[in-house]
Amino acid sequence: MARKKIKKAKQSYAYTPGLKIKKVITVSKSRTLPIPGEVLVEKGDMVNFDTVVARSMAPGNPHIVEATNLLGLEPDELPRSMVKKIGEKIEKDEIIAQYIAFFGLLKRFVHSPIDGVIESISPISGRITVREHPTPIEAKAYIPGKVVETIPKEGVVIETKATFIQGIFGIGGERHGRLEVIVDSPDEVLTAQMITSEHEGKIIVGGSFITLEAIRRAIENKVAGIVVGGINAADLKKFLGYTIGVAITGEEEVGLTLMVTEGFGKMRISHRTFEYLMSFAGEEAAINGATQIRAGVLRPELIIPHTELRAEKSTAIELGGGIRPGTPVRIIRAPYFGRFGTVVSLPVELKRIDETEDHVRVLEVELEGGRTVMVPRANVEIIEE
Repeated sequence: MARKKIKKAKQSYAYTPGLKIKKVITVSKSRTLPIPGEVLVEKGDMVNFDTVVARSMAPGNPHIVEATNLLGLEPDELPRSMVKKIGEKIEKDEIIAQYIAFFGLLKRFVHSPIDGVIESISPISGRITVREHPTPIEAKAYIPGKVVETIPKEGVVIETKATFIQGIFGIGGERHGRLEVIVDSPDEVLTAQMITSEHEGKIIVGGSFITLEAIRRAIENKVAGIVVGGINAADLKKFLGYTIGVAITGEEEVGLTLMVTEGFGKMRISHRTFEYLMSFAGEEAAINGATQIRAGVLRPELIIPHTELRAEKSTAIELGGGIRPGTPVRIIRAPYFGRFGTVVSLPVELKRIDETEDHVRVLEVELEGGRTVMVPRANVEIIEE
């Protein structure tokens, strides 16, 4: 017993942020407008993926018309030459000001450059400002659930029970579709031949890798989203036409949303993630590829709301306190990059790393398959189940 107590006392403790992979969790999403507007739902309302929860109007762009130059008049003569008034709606090429002289023999006109509204007429500068019509801005629910809070003139907070899976990297914005696993194992490569017109509007799940041809075929067949283990960085550059930097992704207009769960290269989806995706195949899910690595981590996500509580109650370890024996982790650096495992122990003593010859704090990880390895603590991230 004494030995066991001593061994336990030599276990240390660490905190490492990481991916969330939760089979059952309450997902909370704040859905707000970029400018003040009108909230269209009330607290307690049930909403769906495409429910518009708030709306505002963004002012249109102004267009300046050098009216007196076109008419050959002095600026203070402009008001008398106006055909349209301030606040009046106009169409593109419609006459908004004119000058007619010499019994109609001399005619000069000013035409509107756009559809819009007359905003101002300046007798000092001789200019007319025409503003485009306002553009409606809508905030959609993104996930189905219950409105638990309303924020006056801004938006709402929505909650739902769901399976929640984060990825390493993604592109494309918010979409939703029915989940379909189109590979037989997490090791299988997702190829173009697997994607057909039957996958239109769906979120398809692949295995360890996706080819460039498969991404292009998915767009041709109007696939909503793709979840896959790995992707070739060179293929991604060819697909986008540029190299992804450290800025936030998610605004790409590429026709679908892609979420990579493991990293760059051929990398098998973890068995845990693949099992969750298999168990909820056929369910409607929401996906968002937005990713930010610096200045506040933002990860791509897949949310599978439970229309009925099909998942058993979660028996996961609460990981808010940090890494402990039993904590599931993912190794994020070579030589075990991308491997998943469970923490066995956290030795207090510093250990020498052969690759760098540095002495660092380490942890002992049992990899999937049973092999146990010693890795630096900085080389892992928590997998929150």
